[in-house]
Amino acid sequence: MTSTSEGGGSPPRSAVIIIDVQVGVMRGSFDEHGVLSRTASLVERARAAAVPVVWIHHDPVGVGTPDWELAAPLVRHEGEPLVRKSYRDSFAETDLRQTLDSLGVGHLVVAGAQSDFCVRTTTQRAAAEGYDVTLVGDAHTTVDTEWNGVPISGEQIVAHTNMYFSGLRYPGQSFAVAAHDAVVL
Repeated sequence: MTSTSEGGGSPPRSAVIIIDVQVGVMRGSFDEHGVLSRTASLVERARAAAVPVVWIHHDPVGVGTPDWELAAPLVRHEGEPLVRKSYRDSFAETDLRQTLDSLGVGHLVVAGAQSDFCVRTTTQRAAAEGYDVTLVGDAHTTVDTEWNGVPISGEQIVAHTNMYFSGLRYPGQSFAVAAHDAVVL
């Protein structure tokens, strides 16, 4: 799964991974509507380029309720894989690895929510599993929080996640942070 572009071969096939952009997760997130709009644009770019779109849903968010559904304007098309998870790590006890293998994917383009939980955990795990990863820096979000009495805004968490990921390095792999309209699919 490591990048073959360094050795002169073709870059690995990409898939766009959209994590937990469900009504009950997105509500109250930093730049909620902007992130949803940019994510929808990214998904349309992927579809137009015949790049697979894989949807991740966090099941503890009321399966079968309106909170479990994708937040507007996002819509999953028939045939696009849906991976249901119960942990922050989208690979943990799911069929994500098998889904990506069946699609022949070696590069993940990741967007979604919550930046400090499921997005960061999944991107880190993907890197450790050998995938090249691009974090879509303007298409992930989270809510304001506090840690040990210190308030942390969603905006700060998004910025920190982008900063952290921009410095990620594994041997023979490629990582990037890019805007939704500039990411290489």
